[in-house]
Amino acid sequence: MATKNAVTKSVSGGSSSHHDVEIEKRLQALEEKAHTPCGGGGDAARIAALEARLAEVVAVLKQAVPGSAKNL
Repeated sequence: MATKNAVTKSVSGGSSSHHDVEIEKRLQALEEKAHTPCGGGGDAARIAALEARLAEVVAVLKQAVPGSAKNL
């Protein structure tokens, strides 16, 4: 069985087969998808509640030991 081996030029200027070109296109598509920013994966309501609770804890610490919690 005879097969046609189509040869094209790669980005670097070398020759590559149709299979190589197809694999390169698929790889580039996967890389683009991998670099797409996600939504952070967090639950906004839960994060807001945790931040509010942390603010309460910091306020209590500042009242309990004045002057020692300057960096909080």
